[in-house]
Amino acid sequence: MEKELWKGNEAIAEAAIRAGCDCFFGYPITPQSEVPEYMSLHLPQHGGVFVQSESEVAAINMVYGAAGAGMRAMTSSSSPGISLKQEGISYIAGAELPCVIVNCMRGGPGLGTIQPGQGDYYQATRGGGNGDYRTLVLAPSNVQETVDFVQEAFDIADQYRNPVMIVCDGLIGQMMEPIEWRPVPKRDLPPKDWATSGRKGRDHNNVINSLYMDPDECDRHNAHLAEKYAAMERDEVRWQTYQCEDAEIVISAYGTPARIALTALETLRANGVKAGLFRPDTL
Repeated sequence: MEKELWKGNEAIAEAAIRAGCDCFFGYPITPQSEVPEYMSLHLPQHGGVFVQSESEVAAINMVYGAAGAGMRAMTSSSSPGISLKQEGISYIAGAELPCVIVNCMRGGPGLGTIQPGQGDYYQATRGGGNGDYRTLVLAPSNVQETVDFVQEAFDIADQYRNPVMIVCDGLIGQMMEPIEWRPVPKRDLPPKDWATSGRKGRDHNNVINSLYMDPDECDRHNAHLAEKYAAMERDEVRWQTYQCEDAEIVISAYGTPARIALTALETLRANGVKAGLFRPDTL
């Protein structure tokens, strides 16, 4: 298959379009601004909707509305922008809506730096908003994995009715690498018969909601979410190992630091140290 040279952020946007993204809502922030820039030109050419919102808070609530109507919705940002989206992400998880969120991480805390960083691990994996929700988090280490994961993320989100987050960093977002546009395995997805897309012959209204005033009803909802998160953990966990069979020291790293760790592993092996690498693809 022929390879093409792509910049990471632009490849992310193109991958989403190829995965059937209907709507993108976002706001520029370094080092991910090329994602909305690319989307603004190319998504409307494929029949999709691009909106540069007035803020990150607005963007994630637009995602909520589009996802609730059954659209394949996406947003992207970088660390402080993702922080502003946390309330909306919690609402989306509570309302069980599928969407894709890309975090091209930078250093922190606070505004930090525009250099690559990975300080958003706990925010991504434990839910930075309220209520103990979970997102399913994919962590690519190169541009090829990034485009593969972005395309698959839409199906994963639809399968579980849950936000899926891609965490990369400024290295992946800004560098160029050769990639192949290869088919991503498709899942057998349930119909979106829950979407607020009009009655269409139904004898009931579909209601999208994360507010449960009755405590027993809220308990049942959270028990249901916990079962779903357990299924995600059981069926979606992925990892890779390198030379761990005889390893006495195992390095654990994800994303671009895992690539650096591979070089360290080779250096250690050359100096007689039996080192291996454990790299989670899902966080």
